[in-house]
Amino acid sequence: MRSSLRQLLAGEGRDILECGTGEDAITALKSQDTALVLLDIHLPGISGLDLMEWIASFTASTRVIMVSADANIDSAIRAMRGGAVEFVRKPYDLEEMQLKVENALHRSRLERINALMSARLECSERMHRFLVENSPDLIYTLDANGCFMFINGRVESLLGYSRDELIGCKYTRIVYEEDISIAHWAFTERRRDNRAMTNVEIRLKDKNSLHHFKPRLIVATVSAMGVYDEDSGSNEPLAKRFLGTYGVARDISERKKAEETISFQALHDHLTHLPNRSLFKDRLEHSLSQAKRNGGLVGVLFIDLDRFKLVNDTYGHAEGDDLLKNVAQRLRNCVRAGDTLAHQSGDEFTVLLPDLYGPEDASIIAGKILDILQAPFQVQGQEFRITASIGIALYPQDGNSADVLLKNADIAMYEVKSSGKNSYLCFTDKMNVCHHERISLENELRQAIKCSEFELYYQPQISIRGDSIVGLEALVRWQHPTHGLLGPSSFIDMAEASGLVCSITDWVLAEACGQMALWRERGLGNLRMSVNVSPMEFERGDFVERIKSNLARFHLPAHCLDLEITENLLLNDDSSIIDKMRQLHNLGVRISIDDFGTRYSSLNYLRKFPISSIKIDQSFVRELVEGVRVSPILHAILGIARGFELHLVAEGVETPFQMKTLSELGCDEMQGYLFSKPIPGVAVEEMLMNSLSKLKPQRHVGGAEISSISY
Repeated sequence: MRSSLRQLLAGEGRDILECGTGEDAITALKSQDTALVLLDIHLPGISGLDLMEWIASFTASTRVIMVSADANIDSAIRAMRGGAVEFVRKPYDLEEMQLKVENALHRSRLERINALMSARLECSERMHRFLVENSPDLIYTLDANGCFMFINGRVESLLGYSRDELIGCKYTRIVYEEDISIAHWAFTERRRDNRAMTNVEIRLKDKNSLHHFKPRLIVATVSAMGVYDEDSGSNEPLAKRFLGTYGVARDISERKKAEETISFQALHDHLTHLPNRSLFKDRLEHSLSQAKRNGGLVGVLFIDLDRFKLVNDTYGHAEGDDLLKNVAQRLRNCVRAGDTLAHQSGDEFTVLLPDLYGPEDASIIAGKILDILQAPFQVQGQEFRITASIGIALYPQDGNSADVLLKNADIAMYEVKSSGKNSYLCFTDKMNVCHHERISLENELRQAIKCSEFELYYQPQISIRGDSIVGLEALVRWQHPTHGLLGPSSFIDMAEASGLVCSITDWVLAEACGQMALWRERGLGNLRMSVNVSPMEFERGDFVERIKSNLARFHLPAHCLDLEITENLLLNDDSSIIDKMRQLHNLGVRISIDDFGTRYSSLNYLRKFPISSIKIDQSFVRELVEGVRVSPILHAILGIARGFELHLVAEGVETPFQMKTLSELGCDEMQGYLFSKPIPGVAVEEMLMNSLSKLKPQRHVGGAEISSISY
């Protein structure tokens, strides 16, 4: 019978095994996966019913067709209850047997496919649940009334709410009050096609910070779509029953912060956190538009810190940056809430003053700025005082555009710089003319340096007791191709401001030392040469080496060179400047204070700095008139020179009375028009070669005086 069934049921893709006993069947079933077993009830050893129970327990995927000659109905019932899919009695019809086997195998395949699909579906559902629960986004569903039906666990970490707190509550519970009108359309979206709302920015409330003065807000983009009953029986989308809304809210708080940071950095200075040039100009243009409509007054202040470069050069850029931040903080305290303080670049700041009542308001604020900067700053543990030069331009009288107002405020600031700094000025049309002339003159000065258009004039310094020339002061002149011979007061300040002064210094030093060397070769006396030096030179690291280089080049002894400085340099109590002065002093180079007593005279710096001599300013000499008491200041200067054992020279001597009085007071060396005005080197050489007995004191030489305030 087994052999006949084997032949009957054989076919492609089928592997048929035969077993004569229940034990053999169990061994075969254990060794491989079997789809269908044809089983008789009566078997040697284990019965077919017991084998079927084993199959049901250990191979659940195996189907059983009971084939038996047992006529007992109970056996058939037991077989069917045990899991048999069919019960066929012997003898059986061959076609019926084939059909039952085909049906059993087909059903087995369907069950396998269904089991596989169920497993896949369950896996998909588990994956979906995992993705929803572990999503970085807030995933939710709302009912038709806008109440939460589902919300994933992200709500707990994002907003601090548990899911139970929100289920059944309206969406407005988590929305920032000012955004509820926008949230109404986003959270209760009914559309589900490409018109559905996406990426709407809404602020959500953090539960943990609701009781704080400033609660933390989460910025999220919400995308939502409507959910409809697909089994409503209607083919029309609008006729389907609306069930609620499915949506996703994505936290973009960090992205918004990054965008705000990028936006802030684009419009603010990274060092001071003040508005930068672009933002300042934008606000200025906005204020001008309002002022044009309302007939208002707008002010612009251009602030430049004086001597700030000295901090960077002396203490380093890190200290300079700290100083800028401290200055910015003080300036904030000087402006109104509606004003704009901006950092232009370097040591430059600007202030926008909208809605002024009068022009004097801008001057008041400029004065406040100068006052608040008077207190010293701490730079590397030392006190440092910084001042500012402030230019003021007003709309509408000084310009009707942002660019023009900024330019004119800048021009006014440079006028302050050239007038002594630490002050403020309002722009005038005359400044603009002077500014254009200054730019033109600066370009011509660059050309003059390139083409050596300078000349040196010399003014003799006379020893009254020795009746001889003991020194010469070198005074630079510019032989301008159009304006003729220009004194240093016409171009030295501009040269300092434009950074050209060092080039002029190099030319003056080389020319003066060369001329001195030539006179010494011709035996024209042991003279000293006085050269005026800008304070900016002492800020340069190579200044001492440049002096040494000129002395070595022309084989001059150091004591024949006298460097004249102004008292302004001594105000900067900087160790590097003192060190340079001591190096020069140790070489033998003389250092004199020019125009002594006219600025910030201090006995302290005469003690600290290696000064060789002081020059009495011509303003004090001019006060010496017959019948008028000698100024006590002059007596004080002479006493200071004696007390500190300093050499003394009086300049600007023009009358015999002045010469006689100074000599009686104890001042032996003098220079001025009484003896000689500044003259070219050829004339000096002729003077030196003549007998000094012929050099008689003269009264003021006719003609215009050339200023002795020189470089």
